[in-house]
Amino acid sequence: MPGKNNDMAADLYTLVDEDGVEQQFELLDSMDVGDDRYYALVPYYDDPTKEIEADTELVVLKSEYDENNEESLVSIDNDEEYERIGNMFLERLNELYDD
Repeated sequence: MPGKNNDMAADLYTLVDEDGVEQQFELLDSMDVGDDRYYALVPYYDDPTKEIEADTELVVLKSEYDENNEESLVSIDNDEEYERIGNMFLERLNELYDD
């Protein structure tokens, strides 16, 4: 899970896709819905110019625990669940950034 060095430090996650490719993501928000925890992330770039040039979209992942009680972030396979949770994050983020 991400570590915080100070209040302004980004919460970064290194995720591995199904092809074994690692990419860093910045955590924007997380929320609990029922018994499930969800995370909203965007790709993270060390170079701010790459971030501006990137076609960045919100990535929504779900937390799951294995038999050793270790957390993993997984894709949401159910389209209805993905849409519902994604819209909830968009509303929360719009409210946050409108202020």
